[in-house]
Amino acid sequence: MKDDTYMNRRIAMALYQALDKAPFYITLEKESFPDAAQAREAMFRYYDYALQEAREHGRLTLTQDRASGAAIWSRPLDKAAATALAHRKKAFIRDHMGRGSLAAYTAIVDFMADRSKGVVPDHSWYLSILGLAPECQGKGLGNTLLAPVLTETDALSVPVYAESFIPKNFTFYMRLGFEQVLSVEEPVTGSAYTILVRPPGGKKT
Repeated sequence: MKDDTYMNRRIAMALYQALDKAPFYITLEKESFPDAAQAREAMFRYYDYALQEAREHGRLTLTQDRASGAAIWSRPLDKAAATALAHRKKAFIRDHMGRGSLAAYTAIVDFMADRSKGVVPDHSWYLSILGLAPECQGKGLGNTLLAPVLTETDALSVPVYAESFIPKNFTFYMRLGFEQVLSVEEPVTGSAYTILVRPPGGKKT
């Protein structure tokens, strides 16, 4: 994975705009660089790295214009592969965002991983990022971005899950068959987030 060049800067910028109210990403940016422009650029690189990671190891769906948004998924990996991928991502964050961001990222991710145990099935696919540029929201594009992987996971009879700090997003997820299974306050951000799980075929009502 080449982390010194952009795969799709326009998508990275769209994700930055889409997720500018999410406490997780606000914290990573705040802990990166004191210069606002440098911190913003660091976040663009973070989102672009996530795009590359999904393309190589998970699933990636882009808007048709390849500029307005993306759905980024992680698939279950064996322990050795998952460990290597986690080390690579942390090295990227350290090198491109700084040790402050790395410390915040590690603490938040470890906390959330611990809280997912017992409520998220081990073989679940994870929707790590879903974002659309503000001018593209409310037009059904979120459904379009998620549809390919939900169709695939339904065919494989595997569940998926998401984590969201933004309550207004819960209705969207629940319309697609996700169920809220746990809400908890994350200490680094000081904000509550919710784990949402979707069984194969979606939650039956």
